Amino acid sequence: MQNFSEIQALMKSDLEMMDDILINRLNSNVELINQMSHYIINSGGKRIRPLLLLLCARATSYSGKDHHAMAVVIELIHTATLLHDDVVDESATRRGQNTANELWGNAPSVLVGDFLYSRAFEIMVEPNSMEIMRVLSKATNQISEGEVLQLLNIRNAKVSRSEYFEVIEQKTACLFKAACQIAGILSESSEELITALGSFGMHLGNAFQIIDDNLDYESDSSMIGKEIGDDLSEGKVTLPMIYALEQTTGKENKILTNAITEADVSNIDNIVDILVNVNAFEFSRNVAKDESIKALNSLKVIPESNYRSALKLLCELSLERQS
Repeated sequence: MQNFSEIQALMKSDLEMMDDILINRLNSNVELINQMSHYIINSGGKRIRPLLLLLCARATSYSGKDHHAMAVVIELIHTATLLHDDVVDESATRRGQNTANELWGNAPSVLVGDFLYSRAFEIMVEPNSMEIMRVLSKATNQISEGEVLQLLNIRNAKVSRSEYFEVIEQKTACLFKAACQIAGILSESSEELITALGSFGMHLGNAFQIIDDNLDYESDSSMIGKEIGDDLSEGKVTLPMIYALEQTTGKENKILTNAITEADVSNIDNIVDILVNVNAFEFSRNVAKDESIKALNSLKVIPESNYRSALKLLCELSLERQS
């Protein structure tokens, strides 16, 4: 197994079952909800988070069917956060397409995001597991806290590495963690194994987000589906910029500081040159690699299988992402 397509092929049956449930459970008597929810769900994402749940369920020998519905819950929660994020960030594009708020407006986007959240909670209760509900309710609360923390850090050039990690762990990695934990709960795994799965998800989620933040400066807009420097234009301070601020003085430091405090990308080429010169991208990739190694170490308690191999491959691919 060498690429993402092979992972998808391994999980083809489970992914198809998940998609059938997702399409069915998105249906609403309100046509605008149907239009918007189907648009965002079909906008080209790789569905990493629900895939993690499905893979972890298979890797822990789960033989039931609830993992398909729980994967749908994870995808609905993630999609709801995207709708809300795009409103908060005033984003016009995502993955190379117009955002829902750009097409339909902010109010419908927020309300349809609420619909997806509530539909997720409606499905969540079906396995009748208090532990699953505890994990998911905690994760959704953490996501909200992470979003608020990120908002408080906007245009703040003094954001520390620890503050950055607090944001990405709550905003991004906690849903990775929840997806993996739920699989272990479904398969009635030991507490040790469920904890290991959660650790795997958390560290993989951190690596995923760090690479994503690198790509905002490094990649080509046609690859990532948004303009280079979008995070900076929104005043977001991510790891490459935090490191560059630590490594620069004088004029260069002032350029970076002003860009953050003014959310100004007019000098983006010069800013990227500074980041390259201080090896900010290399530093961030090394931090992501460390997170990926921690994730891999968490898998040692899981028996060897094609599913475990797929989880290991996801760790490696998370570091090689170009979009």
